[in-house]
Amino acid sequence: MTIAGGNIPSRQADAPAPARASTSQKLLRVSVPLLMLFLALLAWDLYVRLNDVPPYILPGPLTVADALLNDWGTLWPALFVTTKITFMALALALLGGVGLAVFLVQSRWVELAFYPFAVILQVTPIVAVAPLILIYAPTTQVALLICAFLVAFFPILSNMVQGLKSVDHHLLNLFDLYGASRWQTLLYLKLPAAQPYFMTGLRIGGGLALIAAVVAEFAAGSAGANSGLAFRLLEAQYRLNIPRLFAALILLSLLGVAIFALTSFIAWLSLRRWHESSVRREN
Repeated sequence: MTIAGGNIPSRQADAPAPARASTSQKLLRVSVPLLMLFLALLAWDLYVRLNDVPPYILPGPLTVADALLNDWGTLWPALFVTTKITFMALALALLGGVGLAVFLVQSRWVELAFYPFAVILQVTPIVAVAPLILIYAPTTQVALLICAFLVAFFPILSNMVQGLKSVDHHLLNLFDLYGASRWQTLLYLKLPAAQPYFMTGLRIGGGLALIAAVVAEFAAGSAGANSGLAFRLLEAQYRLNIPRLFAALILLSLLGVAIFALTSFIAWLSLRRWHESSVRREN
């Protein structure tokens, strides 16, 4: 475009700039954590090599990777058991937490009567409760499932109750004005409004379910074909097989990261179109 003998560059040439900036930001979000992880592994390997640290004290990354490959036939079934218990406990916690939250918010007296029991279960250390559960549960696997459920249950319950009670009172008045029933208000107003709180409880509960499954297995001391990664950790410690111990620990960490990534992705899918926490802003 030319005005009064001067050239003004067209704005169309600058149009791809936001797209380029978005792409570079995505690359940075991926490359920076990977770079830091690589540097941490490099520092670990250099420390072991330069100081001649024996593998039974601190194995290097390559030794741990070798143990992970060689012991995969032992670690994979244990990883499957721990993963199964974690996700089953999380599913039960979701059903129980949401169901009890809906029940509690129906009446102030109901909340006052039943909510303290949930608080007591939460504040009591699972290590102290696990021996009793192991006595009364029919099998060890059921006991581990109950322990993981109890730990993951309360964050989902408390977040869901808070979400159901945080609905805008103007919208509640509007639903009352149009004659909506209690269940219509719950289904079309309270549950959608509580969705961000539920997603927060889901992310917290996913990590806590894994932690509780591992701690419960430590307390149970279960062994055999149906044992999880926690027993493999103890077994490697007793045998001074430190590379296998590190390999099992890495698998637990990867499982926790995968659970957090999955729950975060579910939260993003649910909230990305309307909630401020997930909507992409222009500035």
